[in-house]
Amino acid sequence: MNSEIIYHYFPDLSQTQKDQFEALDEQYRFWNARINLISRKDIDMLYLHHILHSLAIAKVISFLPGEKILDVGTGGGFPGIPLAIMFPDTHFHLVDSIGKKIKVVQEVSMALGLKNVRSTHARAEQIDDKFNFVISRAVTKLADFYPWVRGKFEKKSINTLQNGILYLKGGDLDQEIKESGLNAELIPLPNYFKEDYFDTKYVVYIPQ
Repeated sequence: MNSEIIYHYFPDLSQTQKDQFEALDEQYRFWNARINLISRKDIDMLYLHHILHSLAIAKVISFLPGEKILDVGTGGGFPGIPLAIMFPDTHFHLVDSIGKKIKVVQEVSMALGLKNVRSTHARAEQIDDKFNFVISRAVTKLADFYPWVRGKFEKKSINTLQNGILYLKGGDLDQEIKESGLNAELIPLPNYFKEDYFDTKYVVYIPQ
């Protein structure tokens, strides 16, 4: 599985974007050998399981120039780095509580020449800023996640969606959403991608 799957679903990429997506394979293989970000057997599925999965958010919304996005618990940079490639004029702030993972984010961002990525070794609660959207990939249950980011949203929405959370998660989420008490919309990924891997996966949208 290589970067061609990205170009299939996103055919209008610039050459710079294609080069950056292409470079992710070498970068993540290099860093994964040193810091276990992705399971060894899963690294061969990097483009399907991690990069294309991250880009599901880009099927739900096109981030606008100047918008600010917070990626909570980014790990090695998912979903933030693929989305930063996709939206080069949008500002992305990637945070994780594990320092060695943020080091990978910094190194990969630098290697790709991403000028729109800032990364911080911190917990989400420690970030003192306002954002249009918060993104994340299955970090924890929504009931636990929401308090970390409550109050971090810009009041004014400028996009087609109201400012809020875009959360990548899979499985039966009805009970989890009910327990959270949040007004959440489930957007199934098979709406956009035909691969079996996405059959039970969603973008969970929670407007503010």
